[in-house]
Amino acid sequence: MPFNDLGLSPELLRALKPKTYPAPTPVQSEFIPKAMSGRDVWVTAPTGSGKTLAYALPLIEKLHQASPPAVQNGSSNVTARASLTRTTRTIQTLVLVPTRELAIQVSQTFMGLTAQWGTSYKTTVVFGGVSINPQMMGLRGGTDILIATPGRLIDLIEHNALKLSHVQTLVLDEADKLLELGFQEELQHILSLLPAKRQNLFLSATRPQSIERLARSLLQEPHEIHIEAQTPQPVVIEQRAIYTEAAKRTQLLKHLIKEQHLKQVLVFVATQHSSEIVAAKLRVAGIAAEPFHGQLSQGKRQQVLADFKAHRVKVVLATDLASRGLDIEKLPAVINYDLPRSAVDYTHRIGRTGRAGESGLAISFVCPESLQHWGLIEKRQAVKLDKESIPGFEATTQAPEPLQSNGGIKGKRPSKKDKLRQLAAAQQQT
Repeated sequence: MPFNDLGLSPELLRALKPKTYPAPTPVQSEFIPKAMSGRDVWVTAPTGSGKTLAYALPLIEKLHQASPPAVQNGSSNVTARASLTRTTRTIQTLVLVPTRELAIQVSQTFMGLTAQWGTSYKTTVVFGGVSINPQMMGLRGGTDILIATPGRLIDLIEHNALKLSHVQTLVLDEADKLLELGFQEELQHILSLLPAKRQNLFLSATRPQSIERLARSLLQEPHEIHIEAQTPQPVVIEQRAIYTEAAKRTQLLKHLIKEQHLKQVLVFVATQHSSEIVAAKLRVAGIAAEPFHGQLSQGKRQQVLADFKAHRVKVVLATDLASRGLDIEKLPAVINYDLPRSAVDYTHRIGRTGRAGESGLAISFVCPESLQHWGLIEKRQAVKLDKESIPGFEATTQAPEPLQSNGGIKGKRPSKKDKLRQLAAAQQQT
């Protein structure tokens, strides 16, 4: 099915360059007509399937139909910008994303599609890590489409820089991450300021059970779309698990980079502190490495990405949240220095490599204290990997005993604090 058959206006179709967008992807073919009908839509589709364009096109089409630029008589090349007479714009579309990098990528898609209309339609992107004052100035007179990270959006609302009372469509891009506990408080605050009657569009690469109830409480009879990856990850991504001590991971990382001749590798760590410390130790060893986390300035993050893509930096140490939206072409390897909290995060992590038909390598460091958690990840991923031991980096500490279970009797299950105490006691005994 060509783009011409999706109900888009000729003006918008002209913005789709054939070399860049030769034909709709499966998610675009199914999503665009449903979104244009005004229905809520919930999409699960793999990274790289074209989700951003899928929701950008119907949202711009909706704005274009409501307020089309008037063609000036006597000229085929000049348009009379009807919107220039508007002194105030109201936010029609709100796109929420979890990271700055994804916010920038999404805004580039929207601005590219509306560039032909000049200032007729205004898209604004806001995110944290930079001064709020220029963003407040940019919102003067309002905007039609707002792309925002939740924290900065709330900051702007508290500064009376914008209102959400006229939003017609809410988009959650990376909905799985935005609906998790880390964002729920901010998200609930934002939702309380939106009109009850609106269209909701949720899109993500994964759909964990933990967000199911909350998502369904926000959606109204949604049309659900599930797009499977065309190439299963195990075919293009070699997954390895290396059993080692926690204290030996940094030396093991250095060893792998040199012995495996890894020219470019994205390393996932659990905390911003680890990101800084491990990067510093790699630099001491003569390996060009940089941290990448939420406390870095936007300029620094953009510089790290530019240097990484240009191979001036060999290793980037990233936290999970900072990594959302990263797209490094032909990234050869990903290493889980710290295991992810969930199987969903594991999917996102290893999905950074092995893209567009390229082969990839995903290595996970498994330590005695994380052995049970690794088993859970394997179970959820439906994989079973042999745990390798590399001479000089073997694990010598005994794994903690499995936590005691009370047989699932209601009211008798150990609490989270009980489990942490048991784990701490087991580690002290080793």
